[in-house]
Amino acid sequence: MTQDIPPEKSRIAAVLVTYNRLDRLRETLPRLLDSGPARVVVVDNAATDGTAEFLAAQTDPRVKTLTMPENCGGAGGFEAGMDWLIAEEEPDWVLLLDDDAWPEKEALTIFAETVAALPPDTGAVAAAVYSPDGSLAEMNRPGYNPFWHPRMLWATLTRGNRAGFKQPDKAYIPASGPAENRLIEIDTASFVGFFVSRAGWRKAGLPEGGLFIYGDDILYSLRLRRSGLRMFFDPATRFVHDCGSMDQNFVYHPLWKIYYHCRNGVDIARASAGPLIFPLALAWYVVIWARRARHAAPAERPAYRRLMWIGIRDGLLRRRGRVDEVHRMAAAQAEMGRKP
Repeated sequence: MTQDIPPEKSRIAAVLVTYNRLDRLRETLPRLLDSGPARVVVVDNAATDGTAEFLAAQTDPRVKTLTMPENCGGAGGFEAGMDWLIAEEEPDWVLLLDDDAWPEKEALTIFAETVAALPPDTGAVAAAVYSPDGSLAEMNRPGYNPFWHPRMLWATLTRGNRAGFKQPDKAYIPASGPAENRLIEIDTASFVGFFVSRAGWRKAGLPEGGLFIYGDDILYSLRLRRSGLRMFFDPATRFVHDCGSMDQNFVYHPLWKIYYHCRNGVDIARASAGPLIFPLALAWYVVIWARRARHAAPAERPAYRRLMWIGIRDGLLRRRGRVDEVHRMAAAQAEMGRKP
């Protein structure tokens, strides 16, 4: 692994959140370290699969382990990791990623070129994220808030899908010439290959840990933009995301994840549309979520719909944190599905 950090990378620190995926962590942590960040904070969300022992055996001085007292989800992990970095080291850039994602070997070197071309009011930069087979990672496409762009809102409503406000395939082909030529201004991005600037975290603070999982990245992106900062997509900075929690029809596995997707989605609708248009935006979201139920296995559809409606209710009530009742409900449904 790289021990001598090139000067152009010394400003970048990474936060990697993990929970009971030691097999993934064994692959991703060395790859992340090999790309050359100055610091890697690994947030162990109270894993029980040997993760603690693996991290305790790490000898690279750049690795800092934060062990959480309980599983606080990806959102809680990102909040804790960024909080430690800001308090202890104040890096110029904080890179956020999951334990099933990693930068391509030269990604941080390319990102250093990008930094030199960025305007001073940049809050974050999003990398181009691919699946291991080289295809684009659909769940990680950067995009726009359609409620801020009337033409995009109309395109989204008429097409009935995300194509109206997400980056198209052609955006992933970097423009030739200097780095500034390839930068594309955006409103939202996922926490895989998400670089937050010092100006960004000083103005927008930390991601909201109480969301547990899902939506924390979109809500943080919107907060950055509302603070007056800009966000950019750099297609030349490439990451890989080996994600198996969602299929091509955007149905999550295991089933309990639907609850958090919908609960936190209520807040996304509220933050995206504003108070006046929020009811219409939420109704639009609910139609999309309900339609996706048909892609779930027939035996799972009643539980999907029940978890969806509980999530919507709790989103309207602004409930936060992990909800054990939801996990028990999903586990019972899975057990029923296994019975002959």
